[in-house]
Amino acid sequence: RGEPWLRRYGGKISSEWEFAKALQLLEEDPELYELTGRWIEAADWIVWQLCGRYVRNACTAGYKGQFQDGAYPSSDYLAALNPGFADFVTTKLDQPIGQLGDLAGTLTAQAAAWTGLPEGIAVCVGNVDAHVTAPAATAVEPGRMVAIMGTSTCHVMSSDRWAEVPGMCGVVEGGILPGLWGYEAGQSGVGDIFGWFVRTGFPASYAQEAAALGRDAHEHLTALAAGQEVGGHGLVALDWQSGNRSVLVDHDLSGVVVGLTLSTRPEDVYRALLEATAFGTRTIIEAFETSGVPVGELIIAGGLTRNALLMQIYADVTRRPLGVIDSVQGPALGAAMHAAVAAGAYADIRAAAHAMGKARPGVYLPDSGRAAAYDRLYAEYRLLHDYFGRGANEVMHRLRRIRAQASA
Repeated sequence: RGEPWLRRYGGKISSEWEFAKALQLLEEDPELYELTGRWIEAADWIVWQLCGRYVRNACTAGYKGQFQDGAYPSSDYLAALNPGFADFVTTKLDQPIGQLGDLAGTLTAQAAAWTGLPEGIAVCVGNVDAHVTAPAATAVEPGRMVAIMGTSTCHVMSSDRWAEVPGMCGVVEGGILPGLWGYEAGQSGVGDIFGWFVRTGFPASYAQEAAALGRDAHEHLTALAAGQEVGGHGLVALDWQSGNRSVLVDHDLSGVVVGLTLSTRPEDVYRALLEATAFGTRTIIEAFETSGVPVGELIIAGGLTRNALLMQIYADVTRRPLGVIDSVQGPALGAAMHAAVAAGAYADIRAAAHAMGKARPGVYLPDSGRAAAYDRLYAEYRLLHDYFGRGANEVMHRLRRIRAQASA
């Protein structure tokens, strides 16, 4: 149909987002769908309970709900998906939109009793944990990408230019900072992949060694992997154990490790998986840059900042300096900053970022020798990425269907 809003999501809407989930409910359980009075984001529901006013936040409405240029996808379009879906926006979704940092209302007496906070204090419009972290990491200028790295990774960045970037989760005007286009991309699995490997590939002998040295499994594998030269394990992996969010937007893809031999050790595979997630981030950065949206610096937030080897790998693979947020609770800090704006303590979120934001620039710098070695591995990663992810070989989709049939 050539829907114009689709260009702002890289040409494809993730099955993780709002309309896809609502359509899934309608198709799988139409009775429950009909009983649903409101289709609401948790962030907006919490604010509603605190202040008694239901206002949709501009961030989730734009990135997760395809709200662009003042409108959602049309009822015409929704009816083409499913006739019973035509009135989804008007009957279950639509609500006034609050801009980020706006005052949603004030704390009710009931909510004051729940929280122990004073009745009548400011309650800010809701936001998304990743996007709210950008000003906390002082990323208030174009070209500073924040990667919030945990079980998955969300990449957020503001720019003064709009471009159609393949596989983006969305680009929303004012979606992160007022006056700039806010871009979101992501990787469905990062820390989850490392956790999966520790659960399934950490031998008893390694566990005993780690215990004797006072290390947990991740610390032990990281220490062993850190002594390797780039490419020394002879492996390359695809980071798709949870599918691919960006840039392929295909959650039916799956993981791959190439190069295994009888001499491959757990730390070899572990390092290859760390590198695979860095290659995934480089793929996202290159998608931005080839679309005309420059990425000058990476700032990392989230729990994975504690792994120094992983951070150095990202600097070397992306050939960019890595800054690190100087707060262990970036989303909480960012939320507090927006609340301070709503309460009138700062004129806008940029002023709040300059006063409250915390980040250390250039903590990890790329090494030219390692970066060159990673270029060779990344070339192999991209060959696998395009072979399995762009239709040359649909084996991952076929295997998923075979598994589903066997399970049935």
